[in-house]
Amino acid sequence: MKICELGHVVLYVTNLEKMADFYAKTLGFHEIMRSSNTALFSAGRTHHELLLIEIGGAVPERKGMRPGLYHIGFKIGDNPESLRTVYRELRESGVTILGASDHTVTHSLYILDPDENELELYADVSDAWRTDSKLILSPARPLNLG
Repeated sequence: MKICELGHVVLYVTNLEKMADFYAKTLGFHEIMRSSNTALFSAGRTHHELLLIEIGGAVPERKGMRPGLYHIGFKIGDNPESLRTVYRELRESGVTILGASDHTVTHSLYILDPDENELELYADVSDAWRTDSKLILSPARPLNLG
């Protein structure tokens, strides 16, 4: 067997309306369909890249590093300016911003969605990883987007 690509991510959510609105209106995902307890989204690469399923309850408390999902990465562009633009938009929208990092081949902004799932929004800034895959593991450096 060989995995061809990462197909989609499914998140259980506490409040479908709040989460679906965040992914559609704040992050700009194209909403394909919404029902009473599910919402489907696509960025256009495939039939759906994100599925939200409402289960209710409270937002779980975050307690540092633990097994399980750390974050989901979404590519938002191919240059540093695209990330600075997104940073300004999210700051104006009141989104929780955790930080920003220069990963040599990408510049990344880390945020929380309304259920406190960590999201990485990144822009590719170099394709040198294609010839030197070790660059992907370069130490992260602070990135000033202000």
